Amino acid sequence: MPISETQLRAWRFPDVSVRYEPRDCILYALGLGLGQDPLSGDQLRYVYEDGLMVLPSMATVLAGPGFWIGEPALGIDHAKAVHGGQSLVIHAQLPPCGEATGRTRIVDVIDLGQARGAMIEVQTDLYFETGAIHQSSLRSTLFCRGDGGFSGAPTAKPETRGKVLPSRAPDLSVSYAVPGQAALIFRLSGDYNPLHASPPVAARAGFDRPILHGLSTYGIAAYLLVTQLAQGRPERLKELSCRFTGPVFPGENLRLNVWLDEDCVRFSCFVPERDCQVLGRGKARIAPAE
Repeated sequence: MPISETQLRAWRFPDVSVRYEPRDCILYALGLGLGQDPLSGDQLRYVYEDGLMVLPSMATVLAGPGFWIGEPALGIDHAKAVHGGQSLVIHAQLPPCGEATGRTRIVDVIDLGQARGAMIEVQTDLYFETGAIHQSSLRSTLFCRGDGGFSGAPTAKPETRGKVLPSRAPDLSVSYAVPGQAALIFRLSGDYNPLHASPPVAARAGFDRPILHGLSTYGIAAYLLVTQLAQGRPERLKELSCRFTGPVFPGENLRLNVWLDEDCVRFSCFVPERDCQVLGRGKARIAPAE
């Protein structure tokens, strides 16, 4: 069954509300690998309830629409669909506990051609206090590798998220070790895809072992940017976007490269051992210190 653009554009998601507590915030941070050094104040503030701080990237695991791509009426070959990119705009600081309501809609459907697949842009707006506070706007890019050609010819090329990175050497480069159990912990924040836990499932997908969630790598980038450029103050991170360009395996080392532009921060993330870029076209906006 081919993808149905009409059904996709008309699809209506029910609002999703979720109550979360400090325990959930701590679990999210542990899934990023924070707490590896229990004496590090930079890490402890996210994994200990006394004075607990919350990374803005946690919004990506709250009140999402669930496994909607498996709906038969939409015609998506969900086995070939991958999370291609993520953006987050923060309107208000994420509290360490509360009730979040997510309102999701499909904002674009793009036919890249039969050989390339299709792209679906999905936006979720996160609200608190029964809609009174618009906390953040999230946009996910879904690449449907097996679903191109539904319109008869490729539609307009998608807008590229983020500029090409500068050709000069990075202004800052920082390394981060991903714990071997990171994916097993991060999945407890809501993404139970067996690709991140089961070696047989990973092998069927073409990997020699389970891979880390893209949103975990995304959260690690948020943590490093806050720590390195915002004096450890998560409320100063206002925007974060990137493309997911390669897999990360738990136990690997990451290297975040940062370029400081006049209006924003550009970044990419690599696994040096494999010379593999895993986050590309990264862009962040950090508010000036008060």
